[in-house]
Amino acid sequence: MTSQPTLSKAERGPGAPGENGSGLQAGLKNRHLSMIAIGGVIGAGLFVGSSSGIATAGPGILLSYALVGTLVVLVMRMLGEMSAANPTSGSFSAHADRALGRWAGFSIGWLYWFFWVVVLAVEATAGAKILEGWIPAVPQWGWALIVMVVLTATNLVSVGSYGEFEFWFAGIKVVAIGAFIVVGALAVFGVLPGVDSDKAGLNNLTGHGGFLPHGPGAILTGVLLVVFSFMGSEIATLAAGESENPQQAVTKSTNSIIWRIGVFYLGSIFIVVTLLPWNDPSIKDQGSYVAALDSLGIAHAGQIMNFIVLTSVLSCLNSGLYTASRMAFSLGQRGDAPKAFARTTNRGVPLAAIVSSVVFGFVAVFFNYRFPDSVFLFLVNSSGAVALFVWLVICFSQLRMRKIIQAEAPEKLVVKMWLYPYLTWATAALIVFVLGYMLTDTEGESSGRTTVLLSLLVAAIVVAVAFVKEAGKGRRGSVTAEAGTGVETGTGTGVETGAGTGAGTGAGTGADAGPEAPAQTKV
Repeated sequence: MTSQPTLSKAERGPGAPGENGSGLQAGLKNRHLSMIAIGGVIGAGLFVGSSSGIATAGPGILLSYALVGTLVVLVMRMLGEMSAANPTSGSFSAHADRALGRWAGFSIGWLYWFFWVVVLAVEATAGAKILEGWIPAVPQWGWALIVMVVLTATNLVSVGSYGEFEFWFAGIKVVAIGAFIVVGALAVFGVLPGVDSDKAGLNNLTGHGGFLPHGPGAILTGVLLVVFSFMGSEIATLAAGESENPQQAVTKSTNSIIWRIGVFYLGSIFIVVTLLPWNDPSIKDQGSYVAALDSLGIAHAGQIMNFIVLTSVLSCLNSGLYTASRMAFSLGQRGDAPKAFARTTNRGVPLAAIVSSVVFGFVAVFFNYRFPDSVFLFLVNSSGAVALFVWLVICFSQLRMRKIIQAEAPEKLVVKMWLYPYLTWATAALIVFVLGYMLTDTEGESSGRTTVLLSLLVAAIVVAVAFVKEAGKGRRGSVTAEAGTGVETGTGTGVETGAGTGAGTGAGTGADAGPEAPAQTKV
């Protein structure tokens, strides 16, 4: 069995081979990356959260998904341009570091890490609820612990084990949604054998109050409900850094995101709103996908869907732990996190980065059970808008990085953002608009306004820490520079004095003149 190739020197941790490891290793195969790229856009939120979006916007939720999907395609195109030119485990954080400054890379890196460790707690709890329903003898907290421990173990073994688990998790999601779309489409057009659904049909798009029963404004409200289910599209660019051909992997992932979003999001939601009227009570009571399967008379539809949701939850947990640890590793490499985070085992695994992410995830799980309506609610709300912050930083980073790449290595621009820089600016403006519109949403404890304000608060704290950290480095650098100048002055003056005297009175006098140097230096 051949050993896995290691990454470039820039991607390695500080440990020496055989001791602390020689850095991340290219342990992800092409099939791993392909499925990570495809499954990365399919979050558990698609299955769980789509029912509230349909209830809010009616069939018009398709426009909400299309709008957010377009936004994600544009942002991922920008990220693909930068990552294809410079594949790195830090992805957009590393790009922001270079394009916008150390403060930007530090801030968005830690915010992204914070987002994913909170997601670990959310998904672990969601998975535990499903498993407890199947095997109630094990308490919910026990299932959450088991799930976290198992997936932590897979990540600690090697990046290849993460890739293998994610390959199968994502594969199940892809097959399930593909089958759902095919079966649902046959039912909508009345050609599914053995099924006669009296509710299915294209007339559901306009026959119950119109395509926009709550008005055009519901499209934007729907955007707020669905935007966070798209988080995870960028995972492929982080994972590409541990593949044998990162540039090819990033290019392939970037070019395929349009059809991935079109099929899995728009395609499956289209099937849901054509199989059932948008206002059918079962969509809200059972969940959109379960209700759609039930309408076709498919036996055990609820349990089938629970299995698919559990798979999505496990996939999200697996990728979330991987993503958080690789971001921590990158921060450690750049001196923005403890150096231990950048050390790897002999298998190329950043042990400290993984363990620290899991520990915070466990703490968040504890808060979810002990203080669900206070501490944990704060954690969820304060990380809720991070996705939009990340996308915004990607936009501004790409505006600068395009010029840097063109000046230094134009041949690396194998992926290019369309209509640069105009479409980049338009995308940034749309993200700012969505954030602004969220401030008008004031309903509930997790309202858009609460989410944005708390996320901005946390972001402001992290940015402040970044500037304080940089200011501290600047002061230390200034002191070091002054100390260096003093040494150089003393040495230089002594030499120059001796040399000058020696030139006039002879070599011996020059040597004697040396002691005068301290007096010259003191002046």
